[in-house]
Amino acid sequence: MENAPTDLYLRASGILRKFYGYTNFRPMQYQIIEHVMNGGDAVVLMPTGGGKSICYQIPALLLRGKCTIVVSPLLSLMKDQVDALLSMGIPAAAVNSQQSENQNREIIENAYKGIIKLIYISPERLLTEVNEWSLAGRIGLIAIDEAHCISQWGHDFRPEYTQLTTLKRLYPDIPVMALTATADRLTRDDIKKQLNIPDAKMFITSFDRPNISLNVQSEISGRKKVNMIAGFIERHAGQSGIIYCTARKSTEALASKLKGLGINAEAFHAGLPTDTKIDIQQRFINDDVQVICATIAFGMGIDKSNVRWVIHNNMPKNIEGYYQEIGRAGRDGLRADALMFYSYGDVVTLMSFAKDSGQSVVNMEKLRRMQQYAESTVCRRRILLSYFNERYEHDCGNCDVCNNPPERFDATILAQMALSAIMRTGEQAGMISIIDILRGSKKAELIAAGWDKLKTHGVGHDLSFATWSNYMLQMLQLGLFDIAYQEGNHLKVTNYGRDVLFNGIKVLLAKYEYGKRLSKTKEKTNNEVRSEMNASLLSQLKDLRRAIAKAQGVFPYIVFSDKVLHVIATEKPTTRIQFGTLYGVGERKTELYWRQFTSLIKKWNDEHNRPSLDF
Repeated sequence: MENAPTDLYLRASGILRKFYGYTNFRPMQYQIIEHVMNGGDAVVLMPTGGGKSICYQIPALLLRGKCTIVVSPLLSLMKDQVDALLSMGIPAAAVNSQQSENQNREIIENAYKGIIKLIYISPERLLTEVNEWSLAGRIGLIAIDEAHCISQWGHDFRPEYTQLTTLKRLYPDIPVMALTATADRLTRDDIKKQLNIPDAKMFITSFDRPNISLNVQSEISGRKKVNMIAGFIERHAGQSGIIYCTARKSTEALASKLKGLGINAEAFHAGLPTDTKIDIQQRFINDDVQVICATIAFGMGIDKSNVRWVIHNNMPKNIEGYYQEIGRAGRDGLRADALMFYSYGDVVTLMSFAKDSGQSVVNMEKLRRMQQYAESTVCRRRILLSYFNERYEHDCGNCDVCNNPPERFDATILAQMALSAIMRTGEQAGMISIIDILRGSKKAELIAAGWDKLKTHGVGHDLSFATWSNYMLQMLQLGLFDIAYQEGNHLKVTNYGRDVLFNGIKVLLAKYEYGKRLSKTKEKTNNEVRSEMNASLLSQLKDLRRAIAKAQGVFPYIVFSDKVLHVIATEKPTTRIQFGTLYGVGERKTELYWRQFTSLIKKWNDEHNRPSLDF
């Protein structure tokens, strides 16, 4: 604070210290609090873990004789928030169908009396009951969490949220705060429109989460994928993580396979009984479960700061959802890892969902951007931040593209050609039209628009359509221009693009060669990191197999075939996970034999001065 602290700042800071134990506000938190305390509406965009909830919880405690209504989409999210507040001594409650109507009425009356300061409620229930509440004159603030759900452009559009458009008409003098972790510029503007808060002040903090390492693995499936996930988990021994799957049955199948390898994993999805979901969630929060295999709803509102990694078993349907989900890792600011598996099969499946969604045009375009992210030659963090209209002019050094960069070249002149073409059309053209202009096309629609007369017409005739398409995509991902989905997908030059065009800021692009794709960093195979099979070790393994077979009264091949013994001798597993992911070793045999075989290998390694290798 440059000037002497105000009374409001001192009171807010006192609450921050007393209830939350923090000595300083994070960026923009106090400005948001001050704005709504002065009666202003606000749209707040902060990344997961950025401290959005404090922005409305502290005003709730500052507004004497008033309560704050918090609109929340999920019962589990409400429960987590209420439990967290009660644990800090802040009076809060949720009104929902899991309680009796007498309990719900008692909560409303206690809010009227000033006993409860925050009430969490679903959008449907709020608008059904709010006119009947005696509480109406006691509401000091309405906070709408996960506000992207109200926009048709949002990644998780929910029709029931659209009812909230009536709130400002019912209570024109009560400030409204809309909060979300993920919304592009189009969604942000639509939130204001849908909530009838056109003059709301926009508060946007940086979307950058530099502590999260971003990685993509392509076209890996079946047992190989399970083995890679198991190895990843072993390298993160003792660390909590979430694996997101697209289908309920996938969560259960993957959790079962991981359990068979001795990994403490549970499945979580909407089809489970409520008591089961609550139990799994609590055990995860308490570190009694290491790994959750879940559908995408898991993690919303869960205040668990030590999730160290997030894996996407399949490509998500859009960048907003992906960004929100990886943001559940590393909320404490320490190093975290995000790994996404991508295959064209994912794209085919998601395309069918998008076409049947009722928002097919929007969802198909968002899916396309997600696929482009997965296949990109551009720093992944730059793509994410430019998608959310945040300028980021350097590579991050903490993603697989940066760790294995493609050959790049100075493409400043090419970028200026493209940006100039966009500007000369009055920003009224789409990607294909711009490429046609650059290549000097004589298409009828270009001539009709007069674009064949532009100075940029034909300046890039020496490059093929595929080459220009690749370079234009990289420019989009770097944030030199946006796509205005609501205007027929016309291209709009950003401030960063204008600096490239008019101030000559340098642009580097990955060199494009027709028919070649980015070679992504891949984990080395076991055969690449281990020496060839040792004959003496194989002999010892056969002796062990013979002894086990004799004790069980079976033939040796019943224990393991020679082929499997060769694999064991080559891979030299020293842990249960390593042993259980080998070819020919199932869950039952892992349980029965892993200790004996890995003990033998450890002893063999010691005798031959070989360190035990990680998976």
